[in-house]
Amino acid sequence: MPSAPIPWTGPIDTVLRECWDESVAKGEGKGWAKGRTAATDLRIARGAAAHTGRTYVRRTPLSELKWTRLTRTTLPIEWSAEMAYIVGLTATDGCLATGSRAITFKSADRQLVETYRELLGRSNTIGAERTRAGGIVYRLHFKDTRLYGWLASIGLTPRKSLTLGAIDVPDEFLAPLVRGLLDGDGSISNAIWKADTTRRTGYFYEWFRTRFVSASPSHLEWLKDRLRNRLRLRGWIWHDDSDGRRISCLSYGKHDSIKLLRWLYSDPAAACLLRKRAIWDDYVARHPDWIREMPARLHA
Repeated sequence: MPSAPIPWTGPIDTVLRECWDESVAKGEGKGWAKGRTAATDLRIARGAAAHTGRTYVRRTPLSELKWTRLTRTTLPIEWSAEMAYIVGLTATDGCLATGSRAITFKSADRQLVETYRELLGRSNTIGAERTRAGGIVYRLHFKDTRLYGWLASIGLTPRKSLTLGAIDVPDEFLAPLVRGLLDGDGSISNAIWKADTTRRTGYFYEWFRTRFVSASPSHLEWLKDRLRNRLRLRGWIWHDDSDGRRISCLSYGKHDSIKLLRWLYSDPAAACLLRKRAIWDDYVARHPDWIREMPARLHA
């Protein structure tokens, strides 16, 4: 049977009237506080009262800590060329976890994942996963409450594949954002095709096209409008249901692709997926004079 309540004076004395001797028994060992609260245990109540109203300040700045696994985002969480590129990659190959503040970025190109990590200034380990088709995808996973909240404020959401729409990006950072979208779920195609014509057997033409792919048609409609207003590009959106799920594609022909890529790759030092830029560089190397003399605005 419990004895009389333990006499204790203080601001929460009335809350502890029901705490008995057995609640402060000695020798309980590790984990003694599990399942107990301030209302049922004197020791927990005393500790809670001692910490009430206090604000804790880190003694050593994060930059001076020597933890071997210290990692944090050093890129300022605001619009910049680097952050716009990060947003484009996150909007395509990234994921904001539901119910937590975790961010995951996956890509089959390790160089792209390394660029993503480097721009953010983080040092998290890049993992590798086997896909259902037997390939390898590289993965970067971390938690960052401030970055997560900022991404959500500009239009990115958890489970965004089917719901992604407009991204609230300033005009001055539209180019790096679009470059990120292209490197994430876009493609640059360049090939020589034999024309389907009876004029002559040796008639060939060079095919050059840029595409953006998304499961959200509203996102592609937004992107098409922004590029039309900025570069006077035309483009067209088409849909593919062949594999049982609806995928939308925004495509640009040769002349529009040249205008677009010349704009996206105007800065040789800008972050990008190198294998995609190599396609553009090879095309420019074979047609330098024609591209240089091409007017900036083809369509009024």
